[in-house]
Amino acid sequence: MAVSSLPNSYGIGTFGKEAYDFIDFLVRTKQRYWQVLPLTTTSYGDSPYQSFSAAAGSPYYIDLKDLEKLGYLKSDDFEDIFFGTSKTCVDYGALFVNHRRLLNRAFDRFMQDVPNDFEKFCRDQAEWLDPYAEFMSLKEEFGHKAYWEWPNLYQQRNETTAKEIKKLQKSVLYHKMTQYFFFTQWAKVKSYANKRGVLIIGDLPIYVSRDSVEMWAQPELFKINETGRPIAVAGTPPDHFSSTGQYWG
Repeated sequence: MAVSSLPNSYGIGTFGKEAYDFIDFLVRTKQRYWQVLPLTTTSYGDSPYQSFSAAAGSPYYIDLKDLEKLGYLKSDDFEDIFFGTSKTCVDYGALFVNHRRLLNRAFDRFMQDVPNDFEKFCRDQAEWLDPYAEFMSLKEEFGHKAYWEWPNLYQQRNETTAKEIKKLQKSVLYHKMTQYFFFTQWAKVKSYANKRGVLIIGDLPIYVSRDSVEMWAQPELFKINETGRPIAVAGTPPDHFSSTGQYWG
């Protein structure tokens, strides 16, 4: 059961009440395991196997009702938000625009009353969180283009990008906030499942994406040429075989 498939009124499944209800269902039916799809933030195509980060969680899974209970969102914040028309399919185009609008509103209130443990979270997770927040902030600054399409000076994490990031601190803090919400809520869901005897089976993409913070910030870990392009690309076999005899993914 992918988290995205849990039913609710906010366009996509989340770590909200429906996740806890599903765990209760597993307990009632004497199931011990819940296998999820990757929880990472999605990139182009919105596949959980194609992510901007191997470590960051998808902001789409943040329980918005929980943010409302905490005072970061108000009931009227939802009035002009469109999540899509289908009750069975996710409208990722609508989410991309409108989910962000809600989290922007939450961010304004978040910064007025920052939780006591936010700084500790950022410090403890700095190894991956800092470059992730910088990468996403620069990606937005440069029109969501792949990092190799950014101005040459910013195509690798260095002193130049560090100077630019100082101008984008609000955006950096926004992306750190989303990860704080994600991991705080996910820890509670996982704890609830474990205490009721349900274990979580995770899932990860076999490879990191080319347009990812890892490729941008740590190119030395990958087989690339002098221009930063991969020397070779590997992957998995296609998922399906069509009626025309052609594979498609």
